[in-house]
Amino acid sequence: MPTYEYETIPQKAGQSPVRFELYQPITAKALTAHPETGEPVRRVISGGLGIITESRQTAPPSPCAHGACGAGGGSCDLPMGGGCQGGMCGL
Repeated sequence: MPTYEYETIPQKAGQSPVRFELYQPITAKALTAHPETGEPVRRVISGGLGIITESRQTAPPSPCAHGACGAGGGSCDLPMGGGCQGGMCGL
């Protein structure tokens, strides 16, 4: 079950909101009132925990380097970023 963060909506000037967390099923509707005090509340959207993994992706070899484009000499006659029959030529 996910943990949701809520804060009270101050009703008087100078009053600070109070934050609290609540475990709720993902299918449950957001609270509109504090479960103990009855004060109006709103759900707070905050950052969560995520897992970041290192990516070791590399670009595929250019077909131009293997003579698939141009005169077969391994060079490309296309402008920089112009592609090479859909390949990576000029990048």
